[in-house]
Order: sequence, then structure tokens, then C-alpha cells
Amino acid sequence: MPVLHHAWRIEGQAMTLDKKLGKFAEVIVKVGLNLQEGQRLLIGPPIFLSSGTPIENAPLVAKITEQAYKAGAKLVSVIWEDPSHFKLRMEHGPASTYDEYETWKVNTALEFIDNGDAILVLYAQDPNALAAYDPEITGAMQMNASQQTSPVLARVASGATNWCIISAPVDGWTQAVLPNRTVDEFWDVIFKMSRADGENPVQDWEHHLDDLEKRKAYLQAKRYTALQYSGPGTDLTVGLPDGHLWHSGKLTSKQGISNAVNIPTEEVFTMPHKTHVDGIVSATKPLPFAGTLIENLRLTFKEGRVVEASASKGEVLLQQLLETDAGSRHLGEVALVPHSSPISQSGLVFYNILFDENASCHLALGNAYRFSMEGAMDMSEEEWAAAGGNTSAIHLDFMMGSGQLNVDGVTPDDSTEPVMRSGEWAFEL
Repeated sequence: MPVLHHAWRIEGQAMTLDKKLGKFAEVIVKVGLNLQEGQRLLIGPPIFLSSGTPIENAPLVAKITEQAYKAGAKLVSVIWEDPSHFKLRMEHGPASTYDEYETWKVNTALEFIDNGDAILVLYAQDPNALAAYDPEITGAMQMNASQQTSPVLARVASGATNWCIISAPVDGWTQAVLPNRTVDEFWDVIFKMSRADGENPVQDWEHHLDDLEKRKAYLQAKRYTALQYSGPGTDLTVGLPDGHLWHSGKLTSKQGISNAVNIPTEEVFTMPHKTHVDGIVSATKPLPFAGTLIENLRLTFKEGRVVEASASKGEVLLQQLLETDAGSRHLGEVALVPHSSPISQSGLVFYNILFDENASCHLALGNAYRFSMEGAMDMSEEEWAAAGGNTSAIHLDFMMGSGQLNVDGVTPDDSTEPVMRSGEWAFEL
């Protein structure tokens, strides 16, 4: 039984935690989703690394559901997930059936998205949940899941509706981040990192998003043709395509609904040119994937393609990822995050991509978001590829920022100017 339930037996703690969960839920519904009256809400669709809502998070889901109905939702539905089911499948399921997938989850998500309803992903996982199993099998299963769920990723990435991804404590993850600490204590960390611990967190989020919007506008006005990265183990040039668009924590759906897609979020990001990436990059944090960790990741790019890849742990899985499809060896995202972000300053490694990517500058292998290029939504696949866009079933962020990273922007006249120095913004707003 989750420690959270135990805390409810202590009256003072119960009231405090209950109130905090309510504030967090309000941020999720009002800022993360900007849920509109008359929309339905689906919690737990299969997307990225999530295949459902962990059953441990039922208390938070109840608060989100309450806030959603207060905001005018006409229906809230949940796809639940019990992590023990996957382990049982690994231990007792026939190996010949590992390519089976719960397609009903995908179909349900697509039905909600195509109807213009809101989507909330609750991604929480023990980073070592599957470490004891054969990485070739778990990796292959994850690759199959990525292929099966790619239509969901494609829909939300196109701005089809308002959606958000959040996280919450689950068994195993708490112990990985805060050994010998309770789930209640981890909740407090989550609230703080998610900017949900103030007196008026919705207002705090409005101020934070405004600051990110200003950073985005500055970078957009520069129209850099490339970014040059230098730091320990990294010497990389990432070309940016003509017409690239910078984004921050707030996106706008096709229905005109603006919302914060990630909670937390500290980044401004755009897309790289598929074939204009050259050099070496080294990850600065472990990369959790498929219930295991890829550590000390190092990639070498030539003309946009990964030509060498290594890791001290999880290299078999890394190589499988790179063989997913034709686009998995190319980059799909470039994101800038200051080293002074609250998540970075916590000094914690979260083993959770939602948190760790917002502690560090990062890149993503795989799919590029079409909304990151002018006119790309109306391009054919051939036009998109010719313009520098990458298509893949995966979109895998890895962290490469630190307090020692420098980033320069290459201007249209081929001169360079500082964007970040020692991991911090090098320009004033």
C-alpha cells in the first residue's frame, strides 16, 4: 500500500497533503490543460513512455477530476495501469506474444483527440522496474509500443487538442530519488518543482510563462542559422532550418486553446535541421527508458546522423532505439534550459524525463514537431523532409546541459554571439 495512504491516518498531515493535492490539481486543470467548458478529459492515454495512469496516483486523479468537473468538463475518463501486470507478463507470459499490444488504449485516445477533447498524461515509473529482465526483450517491447502509439503522438504533436503531461510519486521512483525518505516528502519536492507550492500557484505560473515567452521572442527575432555547443565531452553544431519557430512552455491548439503542455516546464525549444548536425555530444544525466537506465550516453553525429553511439549502461537498449526507424538516428528537438532552474538547483537526479529535461539543456532523438516550422502543417512528407524535418516513432529527450556548458548562436551573416555562458542565459531581456 502506498505510503501516501498511511499519511492519511495522521489527521494533521492528511489535511495538509489534501490541500496541496488540490492546489496541484488546480494548476494542472487551469494552466496545464486550460480545460474548456464542454470538453471531455481523458487521463492516462498511451503516449511517450506512459501506457496508463498508475493506480497509486488515484488520490491525485480524484482531485484532478474534481477540478475538471468544476471547470465544466462533461466527462472525465481514466485509463489505469498497475505496474505489477507488466512484471507478471514478463515472468509468466509466452515469449511468442511479446509483440501483442493493447490497441484499445490507442483507439480510445484517438477518439478523444479527434473529438477535440483534452488529454492528460500522468507519467510515473520506477526507473529500475525492468532492470532485472532481458534488455533485448524489454527494449523490443518498448519499440513495439512506440510504433503502436505513434498515431497518438502525431495527433497531439500537430496541436490537434489541448494536452498536458505531469508526474507524481510512485513506489520505486521515490526510493531512487530520495533514499530512506517518505512518499509525503517526495510529494513536497514535486509540488515545489512544479511551482504548485505557493499561495497562488496559478498566478505564479502566469508570471513564469510570461518570462519564458520573452525568452522565446528574443531567440525568434535572432533567426539563428545554427547553435554551437561546447562543454565537457561536447563539441556540437546543430543547424536550424529556415522558418524554424521557437516555443516556450505555452502552446496553442488548433481550437485556439493556450496551455502549458509540460508541468513542470523551464525550456524554450525549436527543431534542428535533420541533416545539419555535426560533432560529439555527451549526456550529463542518466536517461530512463523502458524501466531501465542508459548512463554516460555519448553520440557522434555526421551530417545529421548518429554514426557512433556508446553508453556505460544500457547500450543494448540504446542501439535498439537507434534502429527503431529511419528517423531515430536524427535529432528532432533542441531545447535550452538555464542551469539555475529550480529542478537543477535541487541537486536531485529524478530519473524521469519530464523533470530531468527541465533541469538541463537537452536534445531529442527522433520525431520533430511540425509546429516548430512555418507552414509545416500543410507540407507533404516529401516537402517536410526536404525542409529539414525529421519523422520517427520515437521522441527521446536526453540531457546534455550543465553549469559548464556554453552555447553560441550563429547569425545569418555567419558571425557568432553568446546565448548561454556557464549554463546561464547570456542575454538580458
